[in-house]
Amino acid sequence: MTAQIIDGIALSQKLRTQVSLGVAKLAQQGIKPGLAVVLVGDNPASQVYVRNKVKACDEAGFHSILEKYDATLSEADLLQRVDALNSDSSIHGILVQLPLPAHIDAQKVIEAISPAKDVDGFHIASAGALMTGMQGFWPCTPYGCMKMLESIGYELKGKHAVVIGRSNIVGKPMALMLLQQNATVTICHSATGNLKDITLQADVIVAAVGKRNVLTADMVKPGAVVLDVGMNRNDEGKLCGDVDFEGVKEIAGYISPVPGGVGPMTIAMLLVNTLKSAQR
Repeated sequence: MTAQIIDGIALSQKLRTQVSLGVAKLAQQGIKPGLAVVLVGDNPASQVYVRNKVKACDEAGFHSILEKYDATLSEADLLQRVDALNSDSSIHGILVQLPLPAHIDAQKVIEAISPAKDVDGFHIASAGALMTGMQGFWPCTPYGCMKMLESIGYELKGKHAVVIGRSNIVGKPMALMLLQQNATVTICHSATGNLKDITLQADVIVAAVGKRNVLTADMVKPGAVVLDVGMNRNDEGKLCGDVDFEGVKEIAGYISPVPGGVGPMTIAMLLVNTLKSAQR
């Protein structure tokens, strides 16, 4: 049996079309969703991510601004800039691209963003809202994974979901979102001794550690749903995920590829969150 591919590109396009309709509706009230993206330094990967985010905003009909600063920008100056964006009524979402230069405390910067404009879902208030099941912004990558499960009509209630990775950006919020849908959730990480024993019991596996081949075919139960959040390079320099795609796709029921899986969904959910902020 070969797994069905969950096409993140097609699904993200569908969501972006819905966002464009929402933007058109707001335009009738004289409102244009606005996103500010702040980039500090010249990290090549960050530059690509930021370019894609701004392009997606423009295509959706958003008002977007990109602010680029040298890596020498002081923490105080960055915090001052965030404060100004918090007060700007034309901006509904603020995104400070991570990683930041070593001399800047990233957590302090994230906490400086108004929770009402935290469309990345990284603020402690957003994390608390997710934890307690209250209204708030969900982090874009795990939110995109939930939309992928929804797109295949997958019923999570009573299923065993395994999340590999415990980051604040993907692993932990992913586990909470799965819990909200009544899945039984196990979180695995670098100190988990019996990873294979656990993943073989899983109906759903989300791999999010940033390590190639962390999940191989012998670790997957036949018919399981596998979502690959990883972004790595193979020996030929090609983009690949955390999952041994070629092996696992022969065992799993559904699988997301890299590239073309979770990546496009992350940007789509950023647009969804920014639109939601403007609607509020």
